[in-house]
Amino acid sequence: MSTRKEGSVVVSVKAAKALRRGYPWVYRQDVESGTGAKPGAVVDVVDGQKNPIGQALWASESPIALRLVTRGAVKFDDDVLEHRLGEALRRRTAYAGRDAYRMVHGEADLLPGLFVDRYGPALVMQTLSEGMNVRREHIARLLCELTGVKLVVARDDGSGRDFEKLPREKRVLVGSGSTEAQWHEGATVFRADLMADFKTGSFLDQVDNHLRAAELGGGEALDAFTYHGGFALALARTCSSVVAIEQDEAAAARCAANATANGASNVTVHNTNAFDALKSFDHEERKFDTIVIDPPGLMKRKSGQGNALRAYHELNLRAMRCLKPEGLLVSCSCSGKLNREGFEEMLREAAADAKRQVQVLERRGAGLDHPTLFGLHETEYLKCYLLRLL
Repeated sequence: MSTRKEGSVVVSVKAAKALRRGYPWVYRQDVESGTGAKPGAVVDVVDGQKNPIGQALWASESPIALRLVTRGAVKFDDDVLEHRLGEALRRRTAYAGRDAYRMVHGEADLLPGLFVDRYGPALVMQTLSEGMNVRREHIARLLCELTGVKLVVARDDGSGRDFEKLPREKRVLVGSGSTEAQWHEGATVFRADLMADFKTGSFLDQVDNHLRAAELGGGEALDAFTYHGGFALALARTCSSVVAIEQDEAAAARCAANATANGASNVTVHNTNAFDALKSFDHEERKFDTIVIDPPGLMKRKSGQGNALRAYHELNLRAMRCLKPEGLLVSCSCSGKLNREGFEEMLREAAADAKRQVQVLERRGAGLDHPTLFGLHETEYLKCYLLRLL
C-alpha cells in the first residue's frame, strides 16, 4: 500500500513543544495550517518557523488531528510499518509460551491507533485512528506473513471509534469459516467467538492479574463482573467456592460453559446486575474471603467523573463490607480518564466509610504485553489493587 506524503502541517508553539518532549498527538485546535490532506495520509509536521518535527498520520474528522509516527528526518513508509509490526511481535518474547496475548499496543508500539490481539491461530485487530483504518487490509496481510495465522478479524465496533468519527463495524479481513477460538490462561482453557463476543473476545490485559489473584485468594470467593470467568476460573483453583456475577446473558452462558469445560464445579454463575447483587449480599450480611471488583470502564469522558467515582465508591464500599477479616479485595478500573491517584483516593474513602483498615499488598496494571508510553498517560489505563482488609 502506498504511504505517499501529502504536504506539510504547521502546528502551534504549544503543540511543537509537546511533540518534541515525547507527546505523540496534536489536537485540531493546535493545527495552524495545511489541512487539505486525505484521511490517513502521511504528512510532514513543522513548527511555525518551518522547522521539521517529524511525520504524522492525518485525521480529517477526529479531535486528534495528527498522530506522530516518526521523528526528525525518518520517513514513514511501508517498510517502516512492516518493521514496527515485526518489532512489536519480537517484544512479546516473554509471552512466547502463551497462546494468547496483545501483539500490538497502539502508541506504545509506535503504531498509533492500532491494536492486535492473538488468540491461538487467530488475530483480532482494532483500528482506532483514520491512519490505521485506511491501512487495515494491508496490515492484516502483513500480520499473516509475520505470524502465519490464517484468520484475521476486525473488531471495530467499539465506542472508541465514535471519538474518531469512524463508523462502527466488524468483519473478517482474512480467512473464512468459524470464528471460534480457544486459548489458555495458565492451566485454564477459554473459548470465545471472536466476531460475536465483547471487545476482541477477552480481556488479555488482566491475564497476569487473574493468575496473581488466584495465588493470594482463598476460601469463599465472589467475582463481580466476571464476563467469561477470567478471575472466577483462576480463583476456582485455589478457593473452595466462587460466585460469579455477570449481567450480560450471553457472557454469563459463556462463563458457565467455560467453567464446565474446565471441570470447575465449585463455580456458580449468576446472570444478574453486580450492583444489585453486592447490595443484597451486604443487607444479608453475607461474607466472603475473596472479592473481585472489575467493572467495565465507568468513566468514558472527564465530564462524567462525578457519576463514575460514585459508582466505583458504591461497588468498593459494598465489597469491603462483605469481606471477612483478613479477606482479599481485588479492585480494578479500566477507565483511562481516571488516573491512579484518583482511583486510590476513592479506595481510601470507601475504606473509611466501610470502617475498615486496609493493607495495600500490590499496585498492579496491565501485563508486559500492554506496555505504557512515557508522556501519554492514556496508555496506563488499567489499575488493579490487591488489598487485605483487616
